Amino acid sequence: MDHGPNNLAFYICGCLLLLIGLVKLPAAISRRNDLLLRAAVLLLVVGSTVFFFAAPDSIALINDLTGIPNFAAPLAYTSLTAFSGASLLLIINWRPAPPEQTHRASLICIAGFTLVILAIHGLFWVGDAPVEQLTLFDGYYASTPYIREMILLYLLAQGTATLTTSILCWRWSREVDGSLRAGLLILVPAYLLHVVYCIVKLVAIVASWTGRRWDFLIDQVAPLAAAPSALLVVCGFALPLTGPRMTQNAQALRQLKDLEPLWQEVQRVPTPGAVRTSLPWWSTPAVRLTARKTRIFDALLSVAPYCDPGLRERSYRAAEQAGLEEPAASVAAEAAMLVAAVEQRQKATSPDDAPDVPLWRPRDLVPLSKALTGPLVQEVRRNHGVTAESSPS
Repeated sequence: MDHGPNNLAFYICGCLLLLIGLVKLPAAISRRNDLLLRAAVLLLVVGSTVFFFAAPDSIALINDLTGIPNFAAPLAYTSLTAFSGASLLLIINWRPAPPEQTHRASLICIAGFTLVILAIHGLFWVGDAPVEQLTLFDGYYASTPYIREMILLYLLAQGTATLTTSILCWRWSREVDGSLRAGLLILVPAYLLHVVYCIVKLVAIVASWTGRRWDFLIDQVAPLAAAPSALLVVCGFALPLTGPRMTQNAQALRQLKDLEPLWQEVQRVPTPGAVRTSLPWWSTPAVRLTARKTRIFDALLSVAPYCDPGLRERSYRAAEQAGLEEPAASVAAEAAMLVAAVEQRQKATSPDDAPDVPLWRPRDLVPLSKALTGPLVQEVRRNHGVTAESSPS
């Protein structure tokens, strides 16, 4: 054939599906009880074989190796049918439902698609397809006994499965949120494109029965639906699988930004007893956030003996007079006390006494950091927090 789908497009789509499956493979192996993750990884790997088997060069290679014309056809149809059935099976088990209902639907799905796959191979062997067709097998043998039934069977099975999967994804997306909902909303058009793929081929087959040759629908139009469908399937399953980690990293980056004023304030505080280790450049934002919080707490422990509760009380009253309400006034007072303590720590080797100052908790760090840019703290900073009257009144 001089025209038809490009091999590179098939291999790129297959590699994308295989890549995301391999990325999640270690997690699937380590999390033995997460059957849904394992099923999703298996589905992506199976989906990659669809494109590898469907590439014209792969079809020619399989036919040459086996010595059987068109032997690649039932293999490609098996991959497509298995992928469609596995997609439906995954959504059936992923979507919350009564266990007995899920079990019954799963058995029906497995049994039905197993029979379809067996029928595909049986019909191929009893049929006669002697002329090799790399891209137009469906159209060329659309009227051949048994081969015709094999083609119709796989198209109807795939179309039914993907349409059902799309409907289930849409219904479920209305009940959830976050990365799961986003992934499901991507899977809806992804599987609808599979339905379009099947319809386009069916139209070409029916046209051939009436004497029309619409082969361009098979080897040019149908692949246009299959390629973006693969990309959407990758994104649709990747989001729920990687979404929590992406959300965690995004939250960590936001906290790192929020903690920057506090870090700039305390990083010059000496912490002789603390252990310092450098992080590799590939450390995740969550790891960097943990290390940043650890260093901040080490510094806060170092300046705690230099904190002046009296300054905090005076700053609190000043904050109230400035119009701040609890807890904003309390946080502003804590920040003012901290700035003065840092300055005092720089000037003295040891505190005169150890005042009873409560330790800061992890949830206090971000509000404390944001309060460091307030006018109350700026006033204390200008006067180094030395006298009680340094707080604004």
